[in-house]
Amino acid sequence: MGVGAKEEDREEKRTVPEITLRPFTISDVDDFMTWATDDRVMRFSRRPTCTTKDECLTHMKDHIMPHPWCRAICIDDDGRPVGLVSVMPAPGADVHRASIGFDVAYDYWGRGVATAAVKKAASAVFEEWPLLERLDAVAEVNNTASRRVLEKAGFRREAVLKSYLVLRGESKDMIMYSLLSANSVVR
Repeated sequence: MGVGAKEEDREEKRTVPEITLRPFTISDVDDFMTWATDDRVMRFSRRPTCTTKDECLTHMKDHIMPHPWCRAICIDDDGRPVGLVSVMPAPGADVHRASIGFDVAYDYWGRGVATAAVKKAASAVFEEWPLLERLDAVAEVNNTASRRVLEKAGFRREAVLKSYLVLRGESKDMIMYSLLSANSVVR
């Protein structure tokens, strides 16, 4: 591959595709499998990698469909999901805060898809949930790509949380990020 081809590939990746967010449907299972069965995508996830279509269907029915705010990340007009973004309200009466998370299919890494989805989701939940003041996220210390997504989306790094989560059977340090509605760049 010549230098020109590499530069062309880099330029193509810099162009952020137009994304939409929509609720999932069961018919999205084949697209969901693209990232839910990929260890490269799921290695930083709290949930295990799916290994079969039946596992993906079960996860969609039991977790994604009833989730309070989980959206398919779709590119352009074809409506096919290339990832997901979810926002979970804090438990109990803590209506002023929520947590955001995201997964994007490997083929769409490095194209700005996750950043665009996180920005769009943050804007939507601040609008839909008027009492929401704080949106937070955690990223594993070694997950530089997700950390960068959050930073580009306007989240601020707050702290390193030692041994905060167990991922894949191993205790991990996490970095806490937050986006406040009062100083949100997405509003």
